Amino acid sequence: MKTNVDCPEPASRYSRRTFIKAASAGSLVLMGRMARGQEAGLTNAAETDVDSFAPDYFVAIAPDGTVTCLAHRSEMGTGIRTGLPRVIADELGADWQRVEIQQAIGDKRLGDQNTDGSNSIRFFFDRMRIAGATARTMLEQAAAKKWGVPAKDCYAEMHQVKHRNSNRMLGFGDLVATAKTLAVPPQSELQFKPRSQWKYIGKDAPIVDLDDIVTGKAVFGIDARMDNQLFAVIARPPVVGGKVEKVNSAAAKKIPGVVEVVQIPGFEGAPLFQALGGVAVCATSTWAAWQGRDALEIQWDDGPNADYNTAEFAKLLTQSARKPGQVLRAVGNTKRELAQSENRFSADYSVPHLSHAPMEPTCAVADVQVDATNGKITRCHILAATQNPQAVQEAVGAALGIEQGEVLVNVTLLGSGFGRKSKPDYCVEAALLSRQLARPVHVTWTREDDLQHDYYHAISAMHLEAAIDSQGMPKAWLQRAAYPTIDSTFNAASDVPAAWEAEMGHTDLPFDIPNMSLEVGSAKSHVRIGWLRSVCHIQQNFAVSSFADELAHLADEDPFQYLLKLLGPDRHMDLKAANLANRGASEEDYPCDIGRLKNVLRRVAKDSNWNGRSELPKGRGMGIACARSFLGYTGHVVEVSVDRDGTLHIPNVWVSLDAGTIVCPDRVRAQVEGAAIMATTQARYGKITFTNGRADQTNYDSYQMVKMADTPKNIHIDVVDSEAAPAGVGETGIASYAPALCNAIFAATGKRIRDLPIADHDLSWA
Repeated sequence: MKTNVDCPEPASRYSRRTFIKAASAGSLVLMGRMARGQEAGLTNAAETDVDSFAPDYFVAIAPDGTVTCLAHRSEMGTGIRTGLPRVIADELGADWQRVEIQQAIGDKRLGDQNTDGSNSIRFFFDRMRIAGATARTMLEQAAAKKWGVPAKDCYAEMHQVKHRNSNRMLGFGDLVATAKTLAVPPQSELQFKPRSQWKYIGKDAPIVDLDDIVTGKAVFGIDARMDNQLFAVIARPPVVGGKVEKVNSAAAKKIPGVVEVVQIPGFEGAPLFQALGGVAVCATSTWAAWQGRDALEIQWDDGPNADYNTAEFAKLLTQSARKPGQVLRAVGNTKRELAQSENRFSADYSVPHLSHAPMEPTCAVADVQVDATNGKITRCHILAATQNPQAVQEAVGAALGIEQGEVLVNVTLLGSGFGRKSKPDYCVEAALLSRQLARPVHVTWTREDDLQHDYYHAISAMHLEAAIDSQGMPKAWLQRAAYPTIDSTFNAASDVPAAWEAEMGHTDLPFDIPNMSLEVGSAKSHVRIGWLRSVCHIQQNFAVSSFADELAHLADEDPFQYLLKLLGPDRHMDLKAANLANRGASEEDYPCDIGRLKNVLRRVAKDSNWNGRSELPKGRGMGIACARSFLGYTGHVVEVSVDRDGTLHIPNVWVSLDAGTIVCPDRVRAQVEGAAIMATTQARYGKITFTNGRADQTNYDSYQMVKMADTPKNIHIDVVDSEAAPAGVGETGIASYAPALCNAIFAATGKRIRDLPIADHDLSWA
């Protein structure tokens, strides 16, 4: 298995044109249905509209039999550079050891390249099968033509096409010349392999980058290099929307290695993916640039967000959540039932700002090339650890005043991302500096930069009320959420959670309750708000599943059995009637199936030998929760033990995941394990606060990550065997973890955690 992410070498090696040249010297290239489509815009994707996209762009076969697959999504630990090509190889009938993987540049003809939202397999599973089946069909037709037999009597297997009625066989490479002369078959004529014949899909395999990663050969964004590049570290406004009022760079310029100090203008209007502005120190090394930045004397105009203090803002959010808000989903007459009920219960929950804090901070190198005769920019080449190369093209193109197609983006490996690296402000910074200095510039964010200038997860408050019947079940359910919307990053006037945000654990409430009112309240944003792994499920599922557990204990019922009652009969929710978008997926392919949600709940209870109502000793407890998120289903049981002094231990976590069809089981298990660890960090310690507009946390000493002693000792994973359409995994594994953990803490200590993080609470007990 060979891969190519050697991005430090000259840019021409990584263009789509280079891919064509390497593969098409006598090769069968299935990268477009027409010759003009193969040639047009190989380094300028803007010439072809995305509507003309054909999945055949993804595979080429050389005369020596080498199969090259184009990986158009970003690898950041999920194994997607392995998973999608294995779908092609399986449908093609290729020998995996003879498959090479080429990382694609940003190119809108390849479809959505934003490796985000647990969408890669969901969006492209079928398209990869079509690409593989198209190539296989043409090879089988080529063999049939050579042998003078019907194509239906030929089949591809392990890099050969064989004849069913004889011992004849030909290697893929032997068929390339003939296959190139054939018409590409329409999709309607393709025959796909049945599941029983899948060789790679659903089977474990090492990721293709494994050897390079463990031996230090892998190229990440921080490793990217261009000839004659400078290294830049930037002093950004400490308050979002602030500007440089005055700067003295004399001391910085005296630092050995410092080449230039450049001021970057701040953004206007909504932040978008624009540069934050500030002062950049460009030097011959990152260390020199860093030292130069420390020597700058800057006077800042903090701008309109200088009075932002999260302690006060959190109180305003709670007040907003307690007031009637915009109703996004209503069933029955909740207001009347609550008013008439003699048994009501309410609770407020909150989650603070969170940071992505990827292990590799954001980084990119840019080379802006200018025509010496007229001074116009001819091209910008970017090497970046990015989740979304097309967003880089759009943002950099806008900043430089050039067409998106004139921005060539090569994607390196990512040292994690969690959504941060789909926001390419750091690429814009590199491009602006390169244009100014007329040479490549590598922008590196330090850990402090990363934590203090993030697109933060929103601080939030939720208010829940229930009218409870004589059986202890809710007959009316009021739920309100208030938090700054991600839309505010794109429209400064947006101050109410968007419907698509509310649908992540709030308005898609799966419980069978006759009266429901699900509302959102206003909240102005004072920082950049962005999507973080699991997005609004973080706060909304935390509140919903915690409240359900509170109601179970109030009714003196087992929380597991109570949840089953809340979910009601097996059914498909009527998403259209509830005005739910279902993440853009069809209800036919991705119904909201309460039976599947109950199934993972039952499975995880069984796996954990659920004993939430048994007589566990004081200080030990188990908590349970479930969720449908990113079209997948999870059930979590978390076991805790709490020492008398409040020290928390997590001996066991059980999770059952139903994500439909699975391509790479090992990567799925790894994602679920990683989700449990990340969710543990968020629940136990995650908290970004602001004082006078400035982030108080600066590094991992103040924004704490879980250490090995903090993490679950054992994570038991049950992946449901399913033939349903592929659904989310990476983000899905977060949603029901934190409430299960906090429910377990209550079972162990009698102390209810309604406001995260857990570290803010005293868990000691007598």
